[in-house]
This record gives sequence, structure tokens and C-alpha cells, in this order.
Amino acid sequence: MIIAERKPVDEILGMVKNAERILVLGCRGCVTVCSAGGEREVEILASLIRLGMKKQGRDVEVIEGSLVRQCDKEYIDAIDQWQGRYDIIISTACGVGVNFIANQRPTDKVYPALNTSFLGGSPEQGVWTEQCAGCGNCILHLTGGLCPVARCAKSLLNGPCGGSVDGKCEINPQVECVWQLIHDRLGRLDNQDMMNEIMPIRDWSTAGHGGPRKVLRDDLTI
Repeated sequence: MIIAERKPVDEILGMVKNAERILVLGCRGCVTVCSAGGEREVEILASLIRLGMKKQGRDVEVIEGSLVRQCDKEYIDAIDQWQGRYDIIISTACGVGVNFIANQRPTDKVYPALNTSFLGGSPEQGVWTEQCAGCGNCILHLTGGLCPVARCAKSLLNGPCGGSVDGKCEINPQVECVWQLIHDRLGRLDNQDMMNEIMPIRDWSTAGHGGPRKVLRDDLTI
């Protein structure tokens, strides 16, 4: 799941300072699950924009809406229902959603209401943690299902660094050393011999350093 957080309201108000009609557009996908950009958050943000603009002595029209997903072309056309009623779109989707609207609506102004943070999950209510770096070359079968690329501060692939103390990372004593977790998990699974295997040299070409990545499925294309 993509995890995101709302930008500071002052930053968002700066984006809309010259707008007269604003569409705050939510997404019912990942950002709804992480309580950052669903219909409830759209309602709250729209109210904050109205109040913020009113304090500046401006009375603007703020429309609230949402799409099933902003990251699929098939759902973007639903924006047509608000056509002609907005000068600017404030998207509460992740950065992918903002990109998709910009791609499909070349004359629409669309700005992000969120900072896209990471790929992660929720270990407990109200908490989200990074679990995956989306590196394009998954090694979880070698590490007991725990990702050192995302969860190690140095993305080390062959065990912990010298800064690991009592199972904690040197960057923060609250952060668990993922290599300690990997070691312990492989032991419980009776696969601890895997720790003796040297990881192959990492091919980072799949991690996006060569530009935007693309996945093509011939069986799904029309």
C-alpha cells in the first residue's frame, strides 16, 4: 500500500492563492486506507481551505469530489462531471494520481495535497511503517520475507553493520535492526544456514535509477 501524509495547510493555501473555484479531489484507494486522502479527508481539507481563504478576505468556491482510483485511466474521465466548475484541482491522491491526471488532462491545473511517503503497512491502528522499496528485484525468498533494502538504513544485503547494538539500528534506538529480525526468523524457520550464503552483487538497474519503469503484460493488453 502507498502511504502518504497531508501537506501543511499553509503550503496548500499557497497553491490555490489565485484560484476562484477549487476541486478537492479524493481517491478511494491506498490513501483512503491510510486515512490521508479519502472522502473524509477531502471534506476536512475543503473546510480548511474555505476557512483559510476567508481569513485572507477571499470567498472561493470549493467543490468536493472523489474517484474510485486516480491511478487508472478508466476512472479519470469521471472528472468530467465537474468540468467548467473549477480553476484548479487539489488532489489528495498519492503522487501517481497527480501524474495520471496531469497526463490525461493537459490543460487542467492539478496540485498535490499530500506528500507520498513510502510503500508500507499498518502494524497497529494509526501507525504505518515502510516495508518495501519497490526495487524491482525482490529477494524476500532469501531473507525470510523481510526486506533489507527498505528496512535497513544502509540497504545492506549480507548482514548487519557494526552499528547494530542489541538488535537496534544505530540511526535510532527505536528502530529494529532488520538483519537481527532476519536472523531470528530464519532460525525459527530452521533455515539459518541461509545466513551463510553470500548475496550476489545487486543489480540496481531495476530500481528506477535508469528512469521511469514500465511493466507490460501482453496477456492483458488490448
